[in-house]
Amino acid sequence: MNTSPVSFSDLPSGSFRLATKQILPAAIEPVFDFFADAGQLERITPPWVNFRVTTPMPIEIQKGTLIDYRLRLRFVPIRWRTLISDWTPTSQFVDEQLKGPYRLWRHLHEFEECEEGTLVRDSVEYRVPGGKLIERLFVRRDLRRIFEYRYSQLAEIFTAREVQS
Repeated sequence: MNTSPVSFSDLPSGSFRLATKQILPAAIEPVFDFFADAGQLERITPPWVNFRVTTPMPIEIQKGTLIDYRLRLRFVPIRWRTLISDWTPTSQFVDEQLKGPYRLWRHLHEFEECEEGTLVRDSVEYRVPGGKLIERLFVRRDLRRIFEYRYSQLAEIFTAREVQS
């Protein structure tokens, strides 16, 4: 039985979709503010990825913001640049890869108030060089581990009340 909070699907376009959803026990404003702070990305990304934001901090995120990163996947150093293509404070934002390891990377972050706090949904549409074979052998496994780590870190951070409601 799969108990992972991360699910995957194949899209008719030949792309793939990763999806997660998580309820965090905090009001929507501090949850959104946490995600709007690019510096928090290092905190919720597994150490084995060696992820670093290289754009000087603080970064004022808004539509059109460019953010540069450095990471290492399977011992390969990668430079990554994303564009914030949609920015709707407290409800959603989208980051899209302009330069990096994917042929397509479009990450929709959604936030919704609920009785228990804030429902956070991630939906990533991506395409990889090498297609389905490479996606199944390597990429899906790596993304599952990265997003499971992210899920556990967010649960720990918000349960510990490090971010005040």
